[in-house]
Amino acid sequence: MATIEVFTRINAPQERCFYLALSVDLHAVSASQTQEEIIGDIRSGLLRLGDSVTFRARHFGVWQRLTSKITEFEAPAFFCDEMQQGAFRSMRHEHHFTSVDSVTVMRDVFQFESPLGWLGKLVDALVLKRYLSRFLEERGRVVKHYAETDAWREVLPEIARHSEL
Repeated sequence: MATIEVFTRINAPQERCFYLALSVDLHAVSASQTQEEIIGDIRSGLLRLGDSVTFRARHFGVWQRLTSKITEFEAPAFFCDEMQQGAFRSMRHEHHFTSVDSVTVMRDVFQFESPLGWLGKLVDALVLKRYLSRFLEERGRVVKHYAETDAWREVLPEIARHSEL
């Protein structure tokens, strides 16, 4: 199983970063380079424990579907989503949030395994690990941008009305 770890330092409160990472709407913004669209029942808002979301995206010129479910949830420090259906043999994405002074460190731990045995392991090492690292880094840049500006209020209006995150 291949593992990717990406750290993003964000000058914003931990709770704001946590909820932005759970936003289906913001995920769509961060994945626009793959023409990703959300299909299925959940299409916007914040994900909660037990929620599943299905994405359709173009990777390497091929349209693919992936359904992921929130399997663990400890607000505002951690949540995990795991692939239910998709191209991988397995996929687990942990989202960790810690606060040091006024900086939030968002740590993504992404574990995946392609099908096809040794050939899949070779593709993971030679292609997918780098490709998925860039994908996660872009997601981190988008979360950082929204968290550090007033743009977060557009994505989290229900929280913005009731809180000063």
